[in-house]
Amino acid sequence: MEYRIALLKGDGIGVEIIDSAVAVLERIGEKFGHSFRFTPYIIGGAAIDETGDPLPAETVKGCRASDSVLLGAVGGPKWDGLPGDKRPEKALLGIRKALGLYTNLRPAKLFPALKGASPLREDIVGAGFDIMIVRELTGGIYFGERGYRQGKLGEEAFDTEAYSVTEIERIGRAAFEIARKRGRRVTSIDKANVLETSRLWRKTMHSLAENYTDIEYRDMLVDNAAMQLVRDPKQFDVIVTSNMFGDILSDEASQITGSIGMLASASLGDGTRGMYEPIHGSAPDIAGQDKANPIATILSAAMMLRYSFGLSAEAAAIEKAVDIVLEAGFRTADIIGSSAAAAIGCREMTQRVVAALE
Repeated sequence: MEYRIALLKGDGIGVEIIDSAVAVLERIGEKFGHSFRFTPYIIGGAAIDETGDPLPAETVKGCRASDSVLLGAVGGPKWDGLPGDKRPEKALLGIRKALGLYTNLRPAKLFPALKGASPLREDIVGAGFDIMIVRELTGGIYFGERGYRQGKLGEEAFDTEAYSVTEIERIGRAAFEIARKRGRRVTSIDKANVLETSRLWRKTMHSLAENYTDIEYRDMLVDNAAMQLVRDPKQFDVIVTSNMFGDILSDEASQITGSIGMLASASLGDGTRGMYEPIHGSAPDIAGQDKANPIATILSAAMMLRYSFGLSAEAAAIEKAVDIVLEAGFRTADIIGSSAAAAIGCREMTQRVVAALE
């Protein structure tokens, strides 16, 4: 079969890491008899420079016409002085909304070979951990009313969080269904002791949990969850939470795996088309220097094969290849414990993963 993939390389190291994922997918195509047709579109700072718009209409149209989307990273200090609605990061919120992608999957898995790279003690990580963070993606404070106004103490800024029962139910169902294919445990994260949106979140999740009696369910406040992730990450299977809490907790979870450069993500909606991206940023300080870690993007491509195309064997082959390379001792410089002298670059890491697919 032929699969049409929109490539959004973006800014900084986005160009390098997307090229790495393409190289791996092309080898998968050769090995398993698939054809991938890649079409690049501009987004973020690169799109601002070319069109003045971080998310051109042509990019949205191209993504909608594709079977799936592979995204690198956007942003950089070059565009930091722009107004909020013109910054590169605005494109991320816009493309997710345009494609109806409301579920964000962020796996945080500690590869056995990287146990020594985790900042946590070995007695805490044990044999490793495998967490799936399910983050609501198109609601909450990131999409609420915002602005500036005059308050009692002078000028003030405000951001508004709002959630509907429908938004909470659909992300909750996604979490429960994913848990059924994993360890059958769901932890819902909120701040119900303070926030009205979290009280509605908890009430709705409790009602939903009644339909999933085969799943072990519990609530946890977000401040406690942040602590528990570093105290005992093995206790978690599936975490489901709001847009902002999920953004913060998934970054914390990424670091205890050894490096944020290891973590992939998938953004899904009601259909099979999704958007897949590493959770790290554009790292403009190392862009073009062959220092980027391509593994998160390569693993994002594996998630695309599994969730959008139903190619589980092909996805597993990529994940196994990454494991083989890590077990052989190869590291990029971002992985904790790797000295610059011992680290390999983006291109070599990609080549080794491709070779491991043999």
